[in-house]
Amino acid sequence: MVDGQQITLQIWDTAGQERFHALGVAFYRGADCCVLVFDVTVPKTFETLDSWLDEFLIQAGPPDPDNFPFVVIGNKIDLDSRAVSQKRATDWCQQRSTGIPYFETSAKEAINVENAFITIARNALLQIVDVQSPQDGASPIKIDRSQIEEEKEDSGCC
Repeated sequence: MVDGQQITLQIWDTAGQERFHALGVAFYRGADCCVLVFDVTVPKTFETLDSWLDEFLIQAGPPDPDNFPFVVIGNKIDLDSRAVSQKRATDWCQQRSTGIPYFETSAKEAINVENAFITIARNALLQIVDVQSPQDGASPIKIDRSQIEEEKEDSGCC
């Protein structure tokens, strides 16, 4: 439940594996939010955030890439071997055009995971509302399904 509304999320986890690169378009096209996760104990996972963000935007092709909602999660904060500071990650997120929400989590200990997913759901909902809202004062288009069925029958098409 998010803000009193039942939300169902469909999550595609590519785990940053190269073998999923070719499937990027299928995974990313039509997404309403993108979550970039890195391991706070492995600096390389943080250092690749730029390339994953760029790759997502290229393959997803959102209509307004500068305002597409991202959320960044630094995971494994339960471990003692931290290599990426919270400040470094927060600074990276704030340097992006719209400022990306950042959460530090422990999936193992269930620390801050729910807060991150509530933000993800809210951002996705805002994206859906923005895309479906009429732009520039235009009126919504209403489709009469019976008219479509009549046209199909008249045209001899399926």
